[in-house]
Amino acid sequence: MSFDHNDHYHRLLLRQVPRNCGAALDVGCGTGRFARRLAHLGIEVDAIDPSEEAIAEARALSGRIAGARSPRFQHANVTEVELPKAHYDFISCLASIHHMPFDTVAALRDALAPGGVLVILGCYPEKTRLDWAWSLAAVPVNAVARLTVALEDRLRPAAAATGRKQVKAPVSQPTVPLLQIRREAAVLLPGCSIRRLLFWRYLLVFRNSG
Repeated sequence: MSFDHNDHYHRLLLRQVPRNCGAALDVGCGTGRFARRLAHLGIEVDAIDPSEEAIAEARALSGRIAGARSPRFQHANVTEVELPKAHYDFISCLASIHHMPFDTVAALRDALAPGGVLVILGCYPEKTRLDWAWSLAAVPVNAVARLTVALEDRLRPAAAATGRKQVKAPVSQPTVPLLQIRREAAVLLPGCSIRRLLFWRYLLVFRNSG
């Protein structure tokens, strides 16, 4: 398994989960790793992804975990689904918002219960000098992380292999600059915070104070 930038930030995202969280939605869940981590916290999780292959793999992987509460995986595009209003205590969107119009966040915002939290682990293209500076800083750290993961994989016992072909969700390159994301988020998600992360990502956190 190669070093995964999204998985690297799971702990950071889990720290944003509000106390007494009962219901969560994971948008663009892929093969369901983060959704399963939420479910292990005792949260009822809905997880959706437009990739039928990824959802099938997510269900298969979740079914092999004995005694664990499984997320409800749904093959769907969030832009075509009518989300329940004021329902979810936590909504996550990992490296998937750039696959859809950014104003989709308005529907996610409206699906938050009072006190609910929306977190977006987003991707952005390098457009400014500051973007490139962060990108250059990430390159050597990324190389070390990949090497470390590769060595751990070589040392892992052969019995740990599942024999399954690894399925990955479809990917696309981000096109919306971070400056534009900040501008649109200020309108659609007033009061949200956005900060750069090292591995070509940003973290957006919005708390529904309504």
